[in-house]
Amino acid sequence: MEIKQLLRDLPKIDELLKEHIVNNELNFTMRTIVVETLRETIDRYRELILSNSIDEYSKKDILKSFLELLEERKGSRLKKVINAAGVIIHTNLGRSLLAKKALENVVNVVDNYNNLEYDLKKGQRGSRYSHVEELIKKVTSAEAAMVVNNNAAAVMLVLNTLCKEKEAIVSRGQLVEIGGSFRVPDVMSFSGARLVEVGTTNRTHLYDYDNNINEDTGVLLKVHTSNFKILGFTEDVSLEELVQLGDEKKIPVIEDIGSGTLIDFSKYGFTHEPTVQESIKKGVDVVTFSGDKMLGGPQAGIIIGKKVYIDKIKKNQLTRALRIDKMTLAALEGTLKYYLDEKEAIENIPTLNMMLSPKSEHKKRAQRLKRKLQSKVKNFKFALEEDYSMVGGGSMPTEKIETYIIKVDNNEFSPQELEKKLRENKTPIIIRISGNEVILDVRTIFDKDFDIIVDAFVSLD
Repeated sequence: MEIKQLLRDLPKIDELLKEHIVNNELNFTMRTIVVETLRETIDRYRELILSNSIDEYSKKDILKSFLELLEERKGSRLKKVINAAGVIIHTNLGRSLLAKKALENVVNVVDNYNNLEYDLKKGQRGSRYSHVEELIKKVTSAEAAMVVNNNAAAVMLVLNTLCKEKEAIVSRGQLVEIGGSFRVPDVMSFSGARLVEVGTTNRTHLYDYDNNINEDTGVLLKVHTSNFKILGFTEDVSLEELVQLGDEKKIPVIEDIGSGTLIDFSKYGFTHEPTVQESIKKGVDVVTFSGDKMLGGPQAGIIIGKKVYIDKIKKNQLTRALRIDKMTLAALEGTLKYYLDEKEAIENIPTLNMMLSPKSEHKKRAQRLKRKLQSKVKNFKFALEEDYSMVGGGSMPTEKIETYIIKVDNNEFSPQELEKKLRENKTPIIIRISGNEVILDVRTIFDKDFDIIVDAFVSLD
């Protein structure tokens, strides 16, 4: 059929609105969405015709396409995915998962009015930070604490308060890129602090800081390089040395510890990662860290330290622009309460549990998933092997966690084609490709999602 005729035969929106299928959808979906979906469906067919991709179609085809597109539109753009990649704190997949108590707190707060900024004892306006400050102080041993919306904001706010129009001295080896092209020098610049780089990329000495201190020096800044490691011919200034120098010169020492580790992971076989508590114990004046990385909570930037500095930061006008909402506060409180007992934290905070759960446990789980797959999927081969998971989230970059994986093989699809099809599943499944092989890492897959994975492979079988 000629292109002109195909275009002329495309049904009008008013005509399609009279169809039973469309009328039925109007009972459950806003008319605006239905009409927009019909219009987009017709536009897609017009493009297919003009590009010579189709030479015939029926009204039934159009209505089927309409229903498929409407199903997409009715669903949430932000949706559940299955993380089969084995990266525990996956930055692109929402970082840390919330603990059950944190979720319960969020639901309770958003489903009711709450005392976000109301002091129930005094019957007057209160501070939203009071709900978590005492808990943070108890867990970290800090004198005071506050919370903003992420760690980059925390660093910017601290520097803007204590170092605006002054110099912040930092080692060149610590000028990291946080992710998404956000860099520590840029955050510092936006805060109003003037960056003074000292030392070299791989070696910085105490005298490098000392020689650059003058009347314009506002802070000594240390940034924990949690997302990379420099090995070999290196030298760094310890926190103790920097704190002593700060005390002598009466200059506050700020540490951006980034990942926010509250547990000494070296007790569980990992390389030692500096903890927040250690920084406070060593006398650092202000420490900043993330809530949704190693801490295992919601996105937040936590600021702790000496009361004299935290009080100044709380009064900064930027604080209001960077403050967190009721849902974040509720989730953070629910997460931090587990840290009152380390065993409870490891058992109940998903990030910690996934990191520290034994390999033997995941072997049994991988065997179970493999049996399910093999019982229903005929044209794929599934092999159980040992491998490694990663912490992710810019944390512990050199650490590998022993795990069990399922390797997937199929003659019909290349690894890249299979990755795309699984990613486009109704519930997207994010896998990893290693050595040109498709891998499902069970450490980051929940048992409740096994059947979804099986169904996805059945649909491709």
